[in-house]
Amino acid sequence: MSFARVYSAQPYLLNGHIVTVEVDIFRNSLHNFSIVGLPAKAVDEAKFRVGSAIKNAGLPSPKSKNQKTVVSLSPADLKKEGSYFDLAIAISYLLADELISFNPEKKIFLGELSLNGELQPVKGVLALVREAKNKGYEEIFLPFENRHEASLIRDIKIFGCKNLKEVIDHLTGINLLVAEPKQEFIEEQSNDGFDFSDIRGQETAKRGLTIAAAGGHNVLMIGPPGTGKTLLARAFANILPSLGEDELLEVTSIHSIAGNLKNNLATKPPFRAPHHSASAISLIGGGAIPKPGEVTLAHRGVLFLDEFPEFSKDVIENLREPLEEKRITVSRASGRATFPASFILIAAMNPCPCGFFGSQKECRCLPTELIRYQKKISGPILDRIDLVVSVENFDYEKLSDEKKPEDANLLKDKIKNARTFSQERLEKFGFNNLKTNSEMGLKEIEKIIVLPKDLQNLLNDGAKKLDLSARSYHRVMKLARTIADLEGKENIEAPHLLEALQYRPQTGSGFFY
Repeated sequence: MSFARVYSAQPYLLNGHIVTVEVDIFRNSLHNFSIVGLPAKAVDEAKFRVGSAIKNAGLPSPKSKNQKTVVSLSPADLKKEGSYFDLAIAISYLLADELISFNPEKKIFLGELSLNGELQPVKGVLALVREAKNKGYEEIFLPFENRHEASLIRDIKIFGCKNLKEVIDHLTGINLLVAEPKQEFIEEQSNDGFDFSDIRGQETAKRGLTIAAAGGHNVLMIGPPGTGKTLLARAFANILPSLGEDELLEVTSIHSIAGNLKNNLATKPPFRAPHHSASAISLIGGGAIPKPGEVTLAHRGVLFLDEFPEFSKDVIENLREPLEEKRITVSRASGRATFPASFILIAAMNPCPCGFFGSQKECRCLPTELIRYQKKISGPILDRIDLVVSVENFDYEKLSDEKKPEDANLLKDKIKNARTFSQERLEKFGFNNLKTNSEMGLKEIEKIIVLPKDLQNLLNDGAKKLDLSARSYHRVMKLARTIADLEGKENIEAPHLLEALQYRPQTGSGFFY
């Protein structure tokens, strides 16, 4: 036999893509080793790694024979990138050269080979295993370091291999490998970061952030420098409920492909805090082959934008689609990609360029400077923010108050209960794909939030005074529903509606707070 076919995979956008690796050997020919199928430079260099790895595994290398070897990676119109195919190319060559014999069907081979035959870890393994399982494959051979991440997927055998020889010995029956046991979903216990018990005072801001956590609402915090806006944002990430199993796999897969997965599992909602010098592409994603940006890396978590007006106008305006649609579409000459972007935006800013407008210290800004500064945040962006929270100067006496960690634990339970309450309601009405109140659209609002006549009049009066847009009007309704959920109330009441209205930005006076 001079022909063999095995299977591998590579990430494409945020999903896995199965790649067929075929090897054909022409004997008694001038030595040549070619890889076809639109390979990138790293893929084309695999012939050198594979040749040395096979030699160091104790088998004849392609370099030692007068034969022409052609490796085809299909589909041919998909650009092949990375070092995912080294192991598959090596196994396919050995099978074609009749140096080993086994049935390659229903098996996937992943991993980069070093020159001595060791298998090096690759990125995006979780997405590749999920795709393999969906396509009916039964066994996956991959680097030892990737085994725990891969074993999160059930009903498929995972073999973590340290080197090429281990794979060969297993396939030929010399020394069988043991499949990895399934990884259990254990919540990550972390002592880093802060929670609300670390923050003294700022009860108004804490209340607003609690509502935001319960309903997944976007927040803009405004206050002088040094009042704790950044600390509040980082503490906010620690009061969010843990990810469910489906969310956990989704988030882990995204961060695995991006190459920034610290552990084998992302059990906590991600917290992304790009610097205000970040470009639009780094925030929303892009590139010749579109890759996810910060809004996608913050999926199911928090995107914290400190010094919000200091971001470029393009960056801020590019947030319109993900804040409204919970996804981002990136169009390039090579194609179009849609990435998930369901995150909670926590933005923070000073009230003016010098930072002291409305505080105890004297503001040195001219009125025109103040208006110009606030106009950096456009009306359409403010329309997509549910709560504008004032973070005022604090009483110094409160800094010495005793920390009460039990309060933070109670708050987490309260937020978790509110989310459970809202999710049960959404499922009751048949909206099983929604997780929080903030995700409701007009159709869901009309079915779920039905206000009596007196509350409808109250909302309409408030909307007229605040000059609310239709979008803001419906966001007030969703916010009121979350406030009622925090209190365990089945129906929205007047205090819930009034509190929701007070968080809307005051745009009519030229200032929005």
